[in-house]
Amino acid sequence: THIIVATPGRLIDLVKRKAVNLTYVNTLVLDEADEMLSMGFSKELNEILSFLSAVKNKWLFSATIPQGVNAIIQKYLSEGTKYFKINKGDIVNSKITHQYITCDDDEKLNVLTQFLKFESGNRGILFCKTKKATQTLVKQLLAKNIAVDAIHGDLLQKERDKAMRAFKNKKLQALIATDIAARGIDVEGLAFVVHYQLPESEDYYTHRSGRTARAGKSGISLCLVNPSEMNMLKRLEKNLYIKFEKIKRK
Repeated sequence: THIIVATPGRLIDLVKRKAVNLTYVNTLVLDEADEMLSMGFSKELNEILSFLSAVKNKWLFSATIPQGVNAIIQKYLSEGTKYFKINKGDIVNSKITHQYITCDDDEKLNVLTQFLKFESGNRGILFCKTKKATQTLVKQLLAKNIAVDAIHGDLLQKERDKAMRAFKNKKLQALIATDIAARGIDVEGLAFVVHYQLPESEDYYTHRSGRTARAGKSGISLCLVNPSEMNMLKRLEKNLYIKFEKIKRK
């Protein structure tokens, strides 16, 4: 095996059971370091880095550099480490069209249903903030004969794999996901992303929107917002250098 892709806890388990030998590793990549720390993997990351302290090639990717990530940089990366920062104006894919529809919370389901029927030939991801919200939305859309499924933190791996397989095989029009569950989803040809519930942070908006318009294609990032949420859209516009287009309801 030339490359191992692993979650922190699983890799430590394999090393301790001597199912994996890291002696000959010469490159270590920490992807989404800030997210792993926010999920509580600080102890595991430090343990892995201590296993591989002699590795010369270390790459760390992070959307932000909070104190925990900076501590890892200071402790485990060399003084001569090169630092690359993406220009804020380039963070969000320019091929994504950012749109919004204003509606009260009790109107969102009908607005979403109309949108999905209009986009009946296309596929995308619908984002909610909680596991409960994804489960509720799945039931509501299935009742309207729209082919959907959900992925969230309570699913077993085989259940998650089943949903992803159906989505990739184009048996589902949309996948409903929470922010954490959706990290790493890379499905070709997704035409849209819908923020059924707005994300908690700008980073999550960038991550969500990035599921569409991949490999040079264009895509739509649509927010369903009530009037009180307009301030968040303004913050996203200002901080991410994007412009939202208002879509009139039919």
